[in-house]
Amino acid sequence: MADTILVTGGAGYIGSHVVAALAERGSTPIVLDSFVNSSPAVVTRLRRITGRPIHCVKADVRDRAALDAAFAAHRVTAVVHCAGLKAVGESESQPLRYYDYNVGGAIVLVEAMVAAGVKSLVFSSSATVYGQPDTNPVSEDAPLRPASVYGRTKHIIEQILGDVAAADSEWRVALLRYFNPAGAHATALIGEAPTTRANNLVPILARAAVNPSSCIDVYGDDWPTPDGTGVRDYLHVVDLAEGHVAALRHLAAQRGVTTLNLGTGRGYSVLEVIAAFERACGHAIAHRIVSRRAGDIASCFANPARANKLLGWRAARAIDAICADAWRWETSTWNASTPR
Repeated sequence: MADTILVTGGAGYIGSHVVAALAERGSTPIVLDSFVNSSPAVVTRLRRITGRPIHCVKADVRDRAALDAAFAAHRVTAVVHCAGLKAVGESESQPLRYYDYNVGGAIVLVEAMVAAGVKSLVFSSSATVYGQPDTNPVSEDAPLRPASVYGRTKHIIEQILGDVAAADSEWRVALLRYFNPAGAHATALIGEAPTTRANNLVPILARAAVNPSSCIDVYGDDWPTPDGTGVRDYLHVVDLAEGHVAALRHLAAQRGVTTLNLGTGRGYSVLEVIAAFERACGHAIAHRIVSRRAGDIASCFANPARANKLLGWRAARAIDAICADAWRWETSTWNASTPR
């Protein structure tokens, strides 16, 4: 694969791992990032990981002029769209901001792609589009009932992309519904580094593990799950990145819209993940039970059979590897030097 791939949000947590995976497999990734939720230092680290000169465009995905300039400067053949806001709780208190960044940004990006004649797109969607599923594991044809503003922005973008592809048969779109990305690159050069308060369980545990006086909140122990805490499908971020590479390969031979779950097919409760992180860091992590959080659901984990079949892709790294890599990243000098 020798294509040039524009990765929006390419310095972010998921985007940076996608960039590394693309470069490893011979593509030329171009990072486009505003650095609102990331650091330019990540691009330098990507160059070290890949041993290649990774080009970076500093721009907001809602900036049409900047996008037009990026497409004009590079022979982009496809786009991986990772840029956007992603905190479920924050989306409930800042809905307009989420619709602006996520939905507005996607529209501007697609308009720029049309103008540049680029019609191959992998979109970072989310399992939050399912809301609370009727049954688990969740397949791609399950009802879409997002329970949060964040999830609704992803659902709306999926609908927009479906309409665009229906109107123009030249489009090739992969909607990748991520479950719960976690972990870090094996080099510990890149990983999840929230610029504000961590919102996802694994980075919350990582930060608590380096501070013995910390106590993390568990949002409810009365969910209808085996131990009463929420159950999620935790997917190693490197497995996820490799799924993007496989999706691009699939789109090279497939027009229209392909919708795929990317997950392991196995759910872990909050208490199980806490125990796994305790094994990784070697000591106990204090926690307390608090009230449920708006927008949360009881249980959600993937049926990844379609991705297994169409892409030849499957997750290879389990929860202990996720926690071990996250802990290595949290205690690395590279993470300590990442601006917060």
